[in-house]
Amino acid sequence: MARSRGLLTRNDLRSSAWQPLFRDVYADAGITVTHRHRCMAVARWLVPPGTAIAGRSAAALYGVGEIPPNEPIDVLTPSPLPGTEQKRQLPAVSPSAPPAKRPDMPPSMPEPSAPAPAPPSGSPTPATPLQGSRRLGPVAGLCVHRGPVLPGDVVDRAGIPVTSPARTCWDVARWLDVVEAVVVIDGLLARRIVDVPALREYALARAGCRGWRSLLRAVDLADAGAESPQESRTRVRLVLAGLPRPRTQWVVSDGGRFVARLDLAWPEFRVAVEYDGSWHDDPEQFHRDRRRLNRLLGGDWLVLHVTARRLREDFDGFLAEVRAALRSRGHRPGD
Repeated sequence: MARSRGLLTRNDLRSSAWQPLFRDVYADAGITVTHRHRCMAVARWLVPPGTAIAGRSAAALYGVGEIPPNEPIDVLTPSPLPGTEQKRQLPAVSPSAPPAKRPDMPPSMPEPSAPAPAPPSGSPTPATPLQGSRRLGPVAGLCVHRGPVLPGDVVDRAGIPVTSPARTCWDVARWLDVVEAVVVIDGLLARRIVDVPALREYALARAGCRGWRSLLRAVDLADAGAESPQESRTRVRLVLAGLPRPRTQWVVSDGGRFVARLDLAWPEFRVAVEYDGSWHDDPEQFHRDRRRLNRLLGGDWLVLHVTARRLREDFDGFLAEVRAALRSRGHRPGD
């Protein structure tokens, strides 16, 4: 818009005073660009009306997870409900007659072959001619998803159109593998942005639609007690491997006196798993953690530790250790 008004030239925008966000979209170089800034730019300049920030990008706007600056923004653009296009009949047109207006096209929408109307004087001008188009094409920096959008699926969050919490969970259950989908859903549950009954109701109300079973599966694996993405990943991978579901943030006490709180625990077998995160760079925290775990070991608990590297490079070995610990305490597969 600044270039079209003659306020800036392309050479001006290439200077150190500006930083690019997307193609032909820039921000003041003095601003520390956040995920919200990028989403605001997308909603205002890059996508047509009706499109919403979605998926992991929407979850980040709700405060769950972080989107790296170089990662594309997920957006959801509406498509007709399955089958609706086939139910409409187009009138026959002779080769010499002008094309008839499609009956499913709103009066304000120009024909696909016609140029979009010019925006009113002084209105924002997008970087690419997407406003007013019926279909959002590829845009660098965006991951474009298409699907039916029902009433209530999109909400306004501080001026940004965002998929609702339930729709966000639906989308991540479809777009991500089940482990990463549960990571997002755990975070939304932990922040009390949505709850399990609401997600089950949302999925069952859409039974038969693509994605409803994926959402139910992810919700069955979710747990609001998870305190970090890696705890979620550890728990879900253990359960998918066939282990009994552990309890999260299990509190161990002795005669009413607090002893420890465990990331994942099977209290009936007195076996626990602790995820060692980056906070162990703090020597004092590390000392406190080892002290409480020593008290647990004295109380006949088996505590296994896992790191991000172990999860990434040797999950099978770690899984075997957890299985062996549970077996030593009486667990039998199929119990």
